[in-house]
Amino acid sequence: MRSLEELDAAVAECRACPRLVTWREGVVGTKAAFRGEEYWARPVPGFGPPDASIAVVGLAPSAHGANRTGRMFTGDPSGDFLFRVLHEVGLASQPTSERLGDGLELYRTRLVSPVRCAPPDNKPTPAERDTCRPWLAEELTLLRPTLRAIVVLGAFGWQALLPVLAAAGWPVPRPRPAFAHGAVVELGDLRLFGCYHVSPRNVQTRLVTHAMVADVFRAATSVTGHD
Repeated sequence: MRSLEELDAAVAECRACPRLVTWREGVVGTKAAFRGEEYWARPVPGFGPPDASIAVVGLAPSAHGANRTGRMFTGDPSGDFLFRVLHEVGLASQPTSERLGDGLELYRTRLVSPVRCAPPDNKPTPAERDTCRPWLAEELTLLRPTLRAIVVLGAFGWQALLPVLAAAGWPVPRPRPAFAHGAVVELGDLRLFGCYHVSPRNVQTRLVTHAMVADVFRAATSVTGHD
């Protein structure tokens, strides 16, 4: 069993999906706002402490966000929204996340993703999701001693996560529970919380609001013993 530090280092060296390798490296310098900036352009490891009681499962890094900065949800509108919420509910040290070394810390919370490389059009294929699955499985296994809640942002993350939890021995019911915003599923000592993804589209159309997401994270925090 690797430590999370060893796992993160291994994730960052992965080149298993040729389409994703080509895309994550090829988008460097293609957006005017970041032209000339050095990009991470590698798979993005999880972010947060190794004894986290809450995991946040997203979708994949964005081409000019985490793929640029090298940190989950950092440097794009989705991250801007998410970190404001995390700070408000006491899970982040500051409401902004711009780059590595900006002072941001997460409290009892770790950000993970089913797919670790930025995909074209933000749409990984099922094969890419499945190829990446062992990284998520190992990360959750390492977090298991302290993990008590998982907030899943969107249906893609929900569908990718449930097989991982079932294979790891958590009691996932059959038929598997459907994703919905506000859904809560109890899996023994672990509780899943469904939340609409904090994508710019969802925010702009008011499908999801700051208050809606904050309510989900407060509910997740309440089952960890740290409310």
